[in-house]
Amino acid sequence: MTLEQLRIFVAVAEHEHMTRAAESLHLTQSATSAAIAALETRYATQLFHRVGRRIELTEIGRAFLIEARAVLARAAAATTVLTDMAGMTRGSLALAASQTVGNYFLPPIMARYRQHFPGIDLSLRIGNTEQVADWVRDGEVDLGIVEGAVDDPALATQPVGDDELVLVVGQSHPWARQRTIAPAQFAETQWVLREAGSGTRAIAQSVLDQSGIAPDHIRVAMELPSNEAVCAAVVAGAGASIISRLVAAALIGSGDLIAIKASLPTRRFIQLRHKERYVTQAAREMSEMIAADQAARL
Repeated sequence: MTLEQLRIFVAVAEHEHMTRAAESLHLTQSATSAAIAALETRYATQLFHRVGRRIELTEIGRAFLIEARAVLARAAAATTVLTDMAGMTRGSLALAASQTVGNYFLPPIMARYRQHFPGIDLSLRIGNTEQVADWVRDGEVDLGIVEGAVDDPALATQPVGDDELVLVVGQSHPWARQRTIAPAQFAETQWVLREAGSGTRAIAQSVLDQSGIAPDHIRVAMELPSNEAVCAAVVAGAGASIISRLVAAALIGSGDLIAIKASLPTRRFIQLRHKERYVTQAAREMSEMIAADQAARL
């Protein structure tokens, strides 16, 4: 078994399609198929079900995928240790972030990082808080930054910034002409919220739960998978939402969203790293740059 075979297997498993996996790896379809066939023949097992033109992992394939990813992560870590010895002249840094962080907080910092360290290849994956924690734990990324609480004994957490939350409604909403909303009024409207697993959803749900109103009196009209979709629905009059001011700032400035005064908590952006994995110089420099950025804001 070779690392190349494992790399091909993981790509096929993730794409569930031989041709798309081959394209992602810049290989021919025949080379990709041959690598999978070699694994299945060598170990006399079936890793995939062939269903028409589509393929699906077998039960053995699903178990093998976990181990294959772990081996590739360890191999990448070994490579990182060697490239780290070259200083910051070359190397890579894989980041993951929840949507608010990845779309609004990190990009300016990443741009400055590239200016300082042009030899470091930067990549960013965006998911919800739970997904980011999984990627850091599984070794798929070096650092994660989220806006939700994470309780995982494998991960070290460090606050790296603050995020102001704001209650927003559209221009046609009955609250648009009110200056302040009390928690007791939360039952008067429908709510547009992020999906379960999102840090924004978790804190918005906490605010609603602490309003003193019975949970069955809180009307959730929509659960949406992105901040942009939430804002668009609120602008269109679907209801109210609690969201990051970073996300809503442009729409508040244009008047499409109305910010209502309410007693809302400030949440923290949290950096995640695996406690037992080697921390590269590239990762340390990124952490220091994030800390410096936040210090400059104070």
